[in-house]
Amino acid sequence: MRIELTLNGQRVCADMPADATLYELLRAQGMKSVKCGCETTNCGLCTVHLNGRPVLSCSQLAARCAGAEVVTLEGLQDEAQLLAQCLADEGAEQCGFCSPGLVMNVLAMARELRSPTPEQVDRYLAGNLCRCTGYMSQRRAIAKYLKMREEGAR
Repeated sequence: MRIELTLNGQRVCADMPADATLYELLRAQGMKSVKCGCETTNCGLCTVHLNGRPVLSCSQLAARCAGAEVVTLEGLQDEAQLLAQCLADEGAEQCGFCSPGLVMNVLAMARELRSPTPEQVDRYLAGNLCRCTGYMSQRRAIAKYLKMREEGAR
């Protein structure tokens, strides 16, 4: 099945099986930041932005994404730099396996909410499993990122 979509600002066309997931299409296109940890929508490692909203690419049929705009972490490198630095500064990147999905969710949250409350941050993190950090360092890093982002916007 031929699927056309916009990936990180570039038009792509891929021949995929009818039952292929968006995750499979993205990996076939060389997107290494998109990880698959569970294939059951429980870990958040495969999070991408689909038409501006965070989605789990392992649960989206690629065929249903035809004509859509898909953005992976590879397409948000500039935007993700400050958050990556905050994560490193706060010791929130131990193994780093969960980081791409976490970053994609935090960037979506930062776009959607001007000054998210701790509860809203927790809601955005709810789908991201991390076996290393216990989430406290991630919360500190996100708070630091949001503060720096807000100060930079002034």
